[in-house]
Amino acid sequence: MKEPTQSPYLNLLKNHIDIRRVPFSDRGSRLMLFQTPKSSRLVIKLAERMTWLHPGLDTYRHRPPFIRDLCLVDEKGATLDFEAETYPHMVYLHTNLGDFRLVFQDGQTLAFGLPFQVTAGLRFHVSPQFWQISGQGGVFKTVHNLSYASNGKIANNQITPDEGGYTVDFVINAGNDCAITLSIGDSTDRQEAMPFSTACAAAEERWHSWFSRVPPVDERYRSTYAYAWWIMANNLISPQGYVAYEAMMPSKVNYVGLWLWDSAMHALAYRHADPELARNQIRAMLACQLPNGMLPDAVYDEGIISEIDHPIHAEVTKPPILAWAALKLHETDPNLDFLQEIYAPLVQWNAWWFSMNDDDVDGLAQYNHPYSSGLDDSPLWDYGMPVESPDLNTYLCVQMGSLAMMAEALGMEAEAGMWHRRAASIVRRMIEDFWDKDAGLFHALHNEQPIPVVTPFNLYPLWTGQLPDHIRARLVAHLTNPDEFWGEYIIPTVARNDPHFDPQTMWRGPVWANINYFFIEALRQAGEPALAHTLLTKTLDLVMSQSSIYEYYNSETGAPPPTAADAFGWTAAVFIDLAIQASRGTNQQSETTD
Repeated sequence: MKEPTQSPYLNLLKNHIDIRRVPFSDRGSRLMLFQTPKSSRLVIKLAERMTWLHPGLDTYRHRPPFIRDLCLVDEKGATLDFEAETYPHMVYLHTNLGDFRLVFQDGQTLAFGLPFQVTAGLRFHVSPQFWQISGQGGVFKTVHNLSYASNGKIANNQITPDEGGYTVDFVINAGNDCAITLSIGDSTDRQEAMPFSTACAAAEERWHSWFSRVPPVDERYRSTYAYAWWIMANNLISPQGYVAYEAMMPSKVNYVGLWLWDSAMHALAYRHADPELARNQIRAMLACQLPNGMLPDAVYDEGIISEIDHPIHAEVTKPPILAWAALKLHETDPNLDFLQEIYAPLVQWNAWWFSMNDDDVDGLAQYNHPYSSGLDDSPLWDYGMPVESPDLNTYLCVQMGSLAMMAEALGMEAEAGMWHRRAASIVRRMIEDFWDKDAGLFHALHNEQPIPVVTPFNLYPLWTGQLPDHIRARLVAHLTNPDEFWGEYIIPTVARNDPHFDPQTMWRGPVWANINYFFIEALRQAGEPALAHTLLTKTLDLVMSQSSIYEYYNSETGAPPPTAADAFGWTAAVFIDLAIQASRGTNQQSETTD
């Protein structure tokens, strides 16, 4: 067997991609291939909501595979056991007949390379239709079209209706460069199979090109860093429908679509390798801006999510951090045309927050739906909505500071001054309304009453960089208190000594990498570089402690809870950005020492 040699990252990731848990996919593709655990069978799922097929916000998570029971078979149709060996660009399936190989020929086509000079093929079950019985009758809908083909001589091609779909047996007499292709999509054209070596070389070159653009990092980070960059490509989807630009899903399995604040975090990583791709993460969300300036919670092929009716009915967005991310991108790769393009839409979004989310007109915005916070199940929302919260108003302060920097870059000095004044004003308002000098933190309010929960979000105004010394010191003391937030695994999303603390449940106690990222920046602004470095190091170590990269981590054990999404987008993005920061800091220190 000849292993890939072009990119060290391809070999570095040998067997790091566990297709029993995470999808083998490709940049831009909506196809996902998995191995069924404890068996020599594969399934192909679709990273599509298809709400026209089966309405509902998360019904796609429970939809059965489009292709299941995909087996390798010999000339007699007997199933072949295999052992999978994975790389970013290819999966080897080792059998007693030889090596089958699997690559993406294009975004809608999987190519299976067969061992040389054997008679073998595939058996699989496909369900191209969806049906549902109702009280008044029923409905049949077409899911997608499938075409299969080979450049080898066909030995057996049999289709049998079976269990609501069809079982296909397709066996060929393979020469020295034969493939079987499976193409899934809306096209009715049959995809021609090319020689497998052609598809393989193209796939290898695609991934080599991807990895060739990433900045180097220190050796200790390289394995997880390479895996993070694989996630950043693997989770990309091509433009289609409401998805106007190539953009990244947080997870092709668990979060099908583009989420607002996730897109900002994804841009943090892309800016280091492909600034235009980073810009497109922001453009993809702004392209779906509503007429009143609101940005939707999520965007998917067939629509947007701007309202949700559970646990209450209200408009839903996500925290306003696009301007902050855009400014970081501009610092890495200056582009005044892009700032000019996004400035007015971001101003309109900022205005929406204050015009539609400030019922008491006190200059502090509120969350009207728990999910608009991004902290869906946080105990901060257990006491009712709406909630005026220090995290939201800190985001708005940071956003207005970012808008000020954009305005300055665009030569709008008066407008920049206005944004600086408004950012300072919201800090004063938070101190007046949220600050509790006895508790030494900023309370969230419901019906003007403090919500009795202690979370890192009660310390968020530290990120503004505009607090008086005595307040800043109190917040840092809370953050570094091991009974509350500091310790081996930091930062829990509820204080450890709070009655609501649950280290296993989403936003009720686990560690989230994006929140750590915000506090690393906040600590630097607060004049605490040593604490920022400690948090940075602990965040990198936590992610590296696991074989994959997860949505969140148990704050007592460091392990991912069962409900945490695997191969998760913004955790990968944060790891990349922090690993680059840590490596450049190490290099600078080394150069100074020399």
